Amino acid sequence: MSTTTSDMAMTLAKTLPSNATLKQPNTTPPGANPATPSDERVRRISPWRALLNRPELGSIAATILVFVFFGVFAGDSGMFNLDGIMNWSQVAAYLGIIAVGACMLMIAGEFDLSLGSMIGFAGMMLAVPSMFFGWPMWLAVLFAFGGCMALGWLNGYLVMRTKLPSFIVTLAFMFILRGLTIVLSTQFAGSTIVSGVGDKIAQDPVTHALFQGTTLQGLFAWLAQVGVIDKLPSGEPVVAGLPKVLLWWALVACSAGFILSKTRFGNWIFTVGGDANAAKNVGVPVRRVKISLFVFTAFCACLFAVLQVSDVGSAASDRGLQKEFEAIIAAVIGGALLTGGYGSILGACFGALIFGVVQIGISYTNVNSDWYRVVLGAMLLLAVLFNHYIRSRATTGK
Repeated sequence: MSTTTSDMAMTLAKTLPSNATLKQPNTTPPGANPATPSDERVRRISPWRALLNRPELGSIAATILVFVFFGVFAGDSGMFNLDGIMNWSQVAAYLGIIAVGACMLMIAGEFDLSLGSMIGFAGMMLAVPSMFFGWPMWLAVLFAFGGCMALGWLNGYLVMRTKLPSFIVTLAFMFILRGLTIVLSTQFAGSTIVSGVGDKIAQDPVTHALFQGTTLQGLFAWLAQVGVIDKLPSGEPVVAGLPKVLLWWALVACSAGFILSKTRFGNWIFTVGGDANAAKNVGVPVRRVKISLFVFTAFCACLFAVLQVSDVGSAASDRGLQKEFEAIIAAVIGGALLTGGYGSILGACFGALIFGVVQIGISYTNVNSDWYRVVLGAMLLLAVLFNHYIRSRATTGK
């Protein structure tokens, strides 16, 4: 007696437990990897699209173009010798320190226009107590850092408390701090310059080791002996060592980059800059994040001032003039948006490098140095247009 296929299936289903399933035959050829199920919610991004989404793309491209330009027009002028490299790299390092702080704050959607004035004020906070009150230099350094960071906290607190734009609040502090710097220098020194600070720093082993001069002198002397780098007629290496400002720049940039890309606080910064109200609704401490970044920006300004006073040997009331704009320009060239929520520490560092190369490189060419500001303005405009174009393509999916 024959049975149909449907009858056999019904009979088998009755004999199986309720939680049992029929095992399907394996149709995968031997040696082949089983196919993974595709998720319609996951969209594959092409390498070109992923590259376009990187904030630092424009600054890296601009850096390459700048190096190519000066390689062609100043390649045999000594600009790319070791001493020439140290010249423009120090300029880039000083600007890079404050550009990192400005970039972090811009990603959070805020500005600090008092940054340049704080550099001059920090120099006076370092010079006046040490030269006229007899403070030890290490204590004057701590006083300068503490005072600047307190002013940064005050900037952030007023912005968050009053809901005023940070542009207005920090613009007011830009004039206040610049005026206080002039008052302090003229009241105590009788001029706009306080001299002799560098000598006192050299006498203090702690501040000298941290901020003044160069490091790795033995390595550079050995490289000169074996002929890797050039020597002066006296037998000394043409470059005595690695300037400490370069080490501080690397330390600040690496620390900020790690925080921004690898920590929860870094995610908060991007979230706050993208939409502060939405960030607050999901539990992000918006006020704490923004005030902390104002404090960090002030720290960077004070570090700039201490390193500069240590190397130049004096404090002056006009130090840091327009540095707030240069730091913002470096961050914008590096891919940071003026509207917040987007940016890169690496891009800001490349933006500062472009500044250093252009500022020093012009003197190695036949181009009039008066064109320096014109070049910087043109680079800013091109960077803003390029970043706008890249972001439009990334957000529209074209």
